[in-house]
Amino acid sequence: MEKETRRPWRRWIVLALMIAGFVLGGIYIPIQPEIVVAPEKLSYKPLFTLPVIGDFYLVNTIPTLIITIILLVVIAYYTNRSLTRSGKTDLVPRGIGNLMEAILEMLYNLTEGSAGKYARMIFPWFATILIYVLFANLLKLIPGFESVGLIKEAHGEGGHALQSLGGGWAMLTPEHGEYVLYPFLRGISVDLNFTASLALIAVVFIQVIGFRAQGFGYLSKFFNTRRMFKVPFFGAMDFLVGLLELISELSKILSFAFRLFGNMFAGIVLVAIVAGLLGKISILPAMVMMFEKFVGIIQAFVFGMLTMVFMAQATQGHGEEHAEGH
Repeated sequence: MEKETRRPWRRWIVLALMIAGFVLGGIYIPIQPEIVVAPEKLSYKPLFTLPVIGDFYLVNTIPTLIITIILLVVIAYYTNRSLTRSGKTDLVPRGIGNLMEAILEMLYNLTEGSAGKYARMIFPWFATILIYVLFANLLKLIPGFESVGLIKEAHGEGGHALQSLGGGWAMLTPEHGEYVLYPFLRGISVDLNFTASLALIAVVFIQVIGFRAQGFGYLSKFFNTRRMFKVPFFGAMDFLVGLLELISELSKILSFAFRLFGNMFAGIVLVAIVAGLLGKISILPAMVMMFEKFVGIIQAFVFGMLTMVFMAQATQGHGEEHAEGH
């Protein structure tokens, strides 16, 4: 029996990366960044002013938003080209077309299992939101995000000293000083404006799906007056339950927005604290980044699945309506 030869080269690569991280951590000592909830302004002057909203500044989540959209458009273009080419030859998708077809087929099967005959109506919204949030969550894990940017004067405590690198470049040092870093790129999932906007879009289209499936009868879910005059007491209870349903529907905006924002922002805080405390030891922050990748995937899946489930529920009528139909 031939004995299998072990090739431990992978562990040597990991060991070499740990040593390199320790050496580089001694040369470029990590510092704990300034953790702020609101995105940082990259422009001193507003780009334009809107009548009601006010001044509109260039913040560091807008470049990330543009990069995310461009990346999705490029992937969609090459996926379409791959599927079109396979459709003209042997009908067997290859490369990125094969990968995206497998992912979308899996998502469609999930939608069909929950929504039934309304799957074709719900699937485009569900798949778009899930893939978009997934890319938004994972894009911020690319090296350079939230670590390269403009160095500005600190307003208050928490500033660091400045060390010139030449050529107009500089870096912050752990010593106390008067400067902070405003990164060029910041993950859009940690911007409450983005998560609130996405939550508002999801809730609005949940109502759109409900109207498309049930017509104006969908409003009886919130304003149920069917038994108000036949059975006054139970009719009044049905009406109050409908108002509670309306409040619950509106609260989904807050639930969607703060769930995604809170989990992704907590990941940034955890990575920053671990990296700042451990200093030269780079393996543990790298493990935290892997955990953050896992959280980003889970949160995108949760956001998309909740949207799909709520859309599927919006297509269903009340039990009494089904009884009347039978």
